[in-house]
Amino acid sequence: MKPNTHTVLHDPHGLYGADLPLDRAPYERLVAAVLSWTDRVALTPHDFEQIALQLTGHARAVATDVRHHTDLLDEDTGPRALAEILLAEAQRRLSTPHQGTLHCVQNRARLIRALYERLDRLQTAPGNATT
Repeated sequence: MKPNTHTVLHDPHGLYGADLPLDRAPYERLVAAVLSWTDRVALTPHDFEQIALQLTGHARAVATDVRHHTDLLDEDTGPRALAEILLAEAQRRLSTPHQGTLHCVQNRARLIRALYERLDRLQTAPGNATT
């Protein structure tokens, strides 16, 4: 009998790895590349699916960071309201299945760009306990 080498983690609050910073630079380069592509880009649907998977996973991670910083802000503030709108839109977009198309990966790339822009603003927002 083979010993069990897997550990199952129960992390209902998303705290596992929460203190680790995101590896932002490679994804910013990927987002820039994806957004520069035109309809004539020579990639297969399988390539687009793989890129969509990468972008989807990273978008979820950035959204988690945005949520964390949003929760630190006072209620009824402009930055918090804008972040909550963006998070609702991110949840809506990420709940749709990804497709192996240029349109899909560019939409995921735009979402990551918007999430990073909001995250940058939240990290410097007045009332944020981390600044």
